[in-house]
Amino acid sequence: MSIDVWLAYLATAIVFSSAPGSGTVNSISNGMVYGWRKSLASILGLQIGLAIHIALVGVGLGAVIAQSAQAFTLIKWVGVAYLIWLGIQKWREQAVMSVSAPSAAISSIQLCRQAILVNLTNPKTVVFLVALFPQFLSPTQPQAEQLLILGVTTVAVDTLVMLSYVTLASRLAGYIRSQRVMAALNRVFGSMFIGCGALLATAKA
Repeated sequence: MSIDVWLAYLATAIVFSSAPGSGTVNSISNGMVYGWRKSLASILGLQIGLAIHIALVGVGLGAVIAQSAQAFTLIKWVGVAYLIWLGIQKWREQAVMSVSAPSAAISSIQLCRQAILVNLTNPKTVVFLVALFPQFLSPTQPQAEQLLILGVTTVAVDTLVMLSYVTLASRLAGYIRSQRVMAALNRVFGSMFIGCGALLATAKA
């Protein structure tokens, strides 16, 4: 893969990761509530989910999902249900987190597992990668090597973008003292999760 092709993909990956989506909402919400250090677990979870999607595309399963209406619909509705469930949980969450001890409500393992499911149940990621990867692959060069480069680039870029979101959100959280504000934020993020679920419900195979 030439450097020009890689730079073009790098720019595309930055746009892809920076665009608002369920992963972005998850990172901002966790960063604001639990702080950047504990939210690293959620970033790890997002990247595990993304890496699985990339692996599926690499072995050809992504194309099957993208072309099969039944498979796409099944994964789509699992994702819709999960995001809406997260949104409802956020709406119901009590505003009892103190800024000095925000990490008591949930474990790092739970944050990681939750983030894996957020990314894993979004079939639009598979469809996007299936549509995107062929644009940067050369049929005359080893496919595995090229896919590895694209996959590592995608995960690295997404990690940095999500880390930026988490860090910014955690710093903003330091100015939040009111339980009323925290309750309002829970509902805002809950609504955003539900909104992501609603948008996912409109995705077409």
